[in-house]
Formats: sequence, structure tokens, C-alpha cells
Amino acid sequence: MTTIRGKAWVFGDSIDTDALAPGTYLKAPIEEMAKHCLEAIDAGFASRVAAGDIVVAGENFGLGSSREQAAAALIELGVGAVIAKSFARIFYRNAMNLGLPVLVCAEAGRIKAGQALEVDPGAGKIVIVNSVEHLACAPIPEHLLEMIADGGLLPHLEKKLKGQAA
Repeated sequence: MTTIRGKAWVFGDSIDTDALAPGTYLKAPIEEMAKHCLEAIDAGFASRVAAGDIVVAGENFGLGSSREQAAAALIELGVGAVIAKSFARIFYRNAMNLGLPVLVCAEAGRIKAGQALEVDPGAGKIVIVNSVEHLACAPIPEHLLEMIADGGLLPHLEKKLKGQAA
């Protein structure tokens, strides 16, 4: 997986899946739901976030119900990665399964909103551009990087099964 470059969107602790994928829109297509991602915290987030931008948060990102749409909404908006001090277990797994890189970084609180970041998920390295700061995070293992590069768990398994059939 290559380096992810984007602007930091910084949020606090305990961002729940209802903020990421509001229940009111659960039956709507993902394109519609994504327009409301994080609107309870930052009303303009979905309209201003750019492809490759990086969501940064504190503790327990993605807590709450196990709705897969929480990670899917971020993907639909083009978010390149999520960095947090810790993740709710189910959100972490859903994000990886859908192909969204999520990185645990104890020093995520040092990242400021709007800073340009360069993230190397395989090396576990975050560079705050135009500064001397380099933050360490837990690297994503190679087998998961491969799955993310394939677009998530289902496309990855399809690729593997096609390879066995050949």
C-alpha cells in the first residue's frame, strides 16, 4: 500500500457509529447517508472533506452499534484513513473488511485540524508535513494491507478464489 496523503480532520473521543451513519438514513443509499456523516459534530464535514483526507480522533472511535455503514460512509466520502488513539473493536473490523485503513496511534492528539499528513500504514509512520514531527503508530500487517489494496475482504477473497481456480 502506498503512502496516504491528506488533510487532517480532528475529532474527539467516543465518536459513535450514529454520528458516522445516522440512524435516520440507514435505509437510504450509501451516497445519501454519506452526505450526513458526522453532521452532528461538524455540519459541513461531508461537503468539505476531500478524497484522501484523514480522520483523526481520540479514544474509542466507532463505538456503538455494529453498523457497517459507519465505515462505508467514510469510504464513500473518499476518506483515505482513520487514525485514532483506540477503536471500538467492531468498527475496526468493519473498516478493515471494507478496505478502509485504520491506524492506532497513541500520539494522535498531537495532530491538529487542517495539518497535511503523510501516512505509511505498513511502516506505522505518520509525518506531519511542514513540521519536524513524525508519529509512530501500530503498522498494519502485510496480509491486511493486501486485503485493503484489493478493496476489502470480499474482493480479496474473490481474488484468492480466482487464483486457486486458475
